Amino acid sequence: MRTEVIITTYNSIGPLILCLTSVARQNHIPDSICIADDGSGPETRAAVDVFQADHPNLSIRHVWHEDNGFEKAAILNKAIGSSEADFLFFIDGDVMIHPVFFARHLEVSKPGQFSTGSLIRLDEKTTASVTADMIEDGTVFDPKWMKENGVFNRFGTWLKSMPFPGPVMRFLDVATPVQKALCGANAAMYREDALRVNGFDERIKYGGVDKEFGVRLINAGVAGRHVRYTAPLVHLDHPRGYKDPEKIKKHKNMIKSVRKNRTTWTEYGIDKLAEAE
Repeated sequence: MRTEVIITTYNSIGPLILCLTSVARQNHIPDSICIADDGSGPETRAAVDVFQADHPNLSIRHVWHEDNGFEKAAILNKAIGSSEADFLFFIDGDVMIHPVFFARHLEVSKPGQFSTGSLIRLDEKTTASVTADMIEDGTVFDPKWMKENGVFNRFGTWLKSMPFPGPVMRFLDVATPVQKALCGANAAMYREDALRVNGFDERIKYGGVDKEFGVRLINAGVAGRHVRYTAPLVHLDHPRGYKDPEKIKKHKNMIKSVRKNRTTWTEYGIDKLAEAE
């Protein structure tokens, strides 16, 4: 079974290289890495090429489209549509994934099911202190370091750092009543399941694109499985100039409609020919 991780990015070279550094030190390395680039300048491609040269054991491809504002859904669809993998992981280029991340998603994988987790968020000051060496030696995933830097704003965040042995954390995954809402920065599924619903709805910009995709998957019979406490990732802080409250409100209404009508297929997804049928 071929596996691929799809990493979304946009003009954010520093965080992307930190993200790739965390990918390179995984217990299970995917067969390929897809940089799903939402219109970055040539500097991003150049930085990825340098990283590839320094890590010849990795297979990296770069999928890009013209910059037309926040079009994460469109670049994800392009990445999914062009992928040759059977199984896909989805993360954002502003996260650092724990060494067990891919292995854990694969451990629970099966056709007709997506797995998803959540984020441990760093603030601006702590984000600025992160280096590649801290990923290499595991500092950024150390609960002690997180506590010292004020990351644990609540008990649940502390649990996400895997403070207990594996069997305990896996039990918490199952025993904790958490909504199976897909988080696009921490998800995995068989490619055929993503194709079953025609991928992401490109009408949705920032605010809800991942969640809407997850709702349609569930409507299509693709069950959600949470790995909230066993596939940790750490999110780097950044501004969100593209955040539009009016669009977010509109997207929430779209999601309500998709859930109410049990919608599974979007005509604004990977297969654009569906619009003409």
